[in-house]
Amino acid sequence: MKIAALLLAAGTGSRFGGPIPKQFAPLAGRPVLRHAAEALLAGGEVTWLQPVGEADSIAPVLAGLPHLPVVAGGATRQASVRAGLEALTAHAPDAVLIHDGARPYLPPGIIPALLAALESHPGAIPAVPVADTLKRGAGGVIAATVPREGLFRAQTPQAFRFPAILAAHRAATQDATDDAALLEAAGLPVALVEGSERNIKITRPEDLPRMEHDMTARMLPRVGTGFDVHRLVPGRPLVLCGVVVPHEMGLDGHSDADVGIHALCDAIYGALAEGDIGTFFPPSQMKWKDADSAQFLVHAAGRIAARGGMLVNADVTLICERPKIGPHAAAMRARLAELLGVDIGRIGVKATTTERLGFTGRGEGIACHTAVSLLVPA
Repeated sequence: MKIAALLLAAGTGSRFGGPIPKQFAPLAGRPVLRHAAEALLAGGEVTWLQPVGEADSIAPVLAGLPHLPVVAGGATRQASVRAGLEALTAHAPDAVLIHDGARPYLPPGIIPALLAALESHPGAIPAVPVADTLKRGAGGVIAATVPREGLFRAQTPQAFRFPAILAAHRAATQDATDDAALLEAAGLPVALVEGSERNIKITRPEDLPRMEHDMTARMLPRVGTGFDVHRLVPGRPLVLCGVVVPHEMGLDGHSDADVGIHALCDAIYGALAEGDIGTFFPPSQMKWKDADSAQFLVHAAGRIAARGGMLVNADVTLICERPKIGPHAAAMRARLAELLGVDIGRIGVKATTTERLGFTGRGEGIACHTAVSLLVPA
């Protein structure tokens, strides 16, 4: 099946309050929306990720992740979904997942269960049974007790055969609270699959620390180190930590020879026990000739996400006599943070010399040592 995923991020989050909408609020060092996008992509089922909302806000958050151009949202959630569905018609997906950008954690197994349900139903949603006693209130007092038997709390992503949900949206005459309601109104059966109490929708400010605690409580720390060296040669640009640094020589290597990113990738792969940068990008392959090393670091960040982990911090130490790193350190930190999809406060870049000793002291090359700390599910 060709699977598309709508990632809804057009809401203003009035109940959340604060200076920014909840989907852009920081959670464990990254915006909530970034977590949601990585959760959708982690299992590899999704062919196209279609963000919906304000492009200027969404594009930087999703930098480095594969996605279609952002589609502007509408005045309501339903209008935003309709806009995203219409944009997907050119790709003709078999099925579509519709997910709230404010749900940052998607437990493994939910998407496969939804797709399996679509084999026999036009729609499927994850849901959890209502456990609390329900009361209907009026005038500040209890008006009635509502039986909870057979009641469920709906979650996202909600999954649909694409033609069915597109037709339902095009035929809708009134606003619905979720997409499954449109299929219900059309008389089409929507399957229930087991949801999760951990599939929390960020609604109020207190949800953020609760979510972060839940995410990290089930994780173990992993530490990795990386080291790389490249020779300085004339006639090549000097690229360090994703930034072109003015210098009369550049680093020699199969790719752009960015010694900072190479060492950082090795630290990440090492922390995950997945080998080193050569495992994924062997220098024997010509397609990596003069390649921008930024794509290597995006891949390393994707491996963290695929394992359901998070980067706690990264520390990069460049070793050289020249050029001076200090004037460029802030730009390097910003670039690495962008590629890794984390807050800049989690990235450190500094430099040292070898007191003119050895090959770095003689200006023959540049070395880099890195260390990273990750949290990865046990």
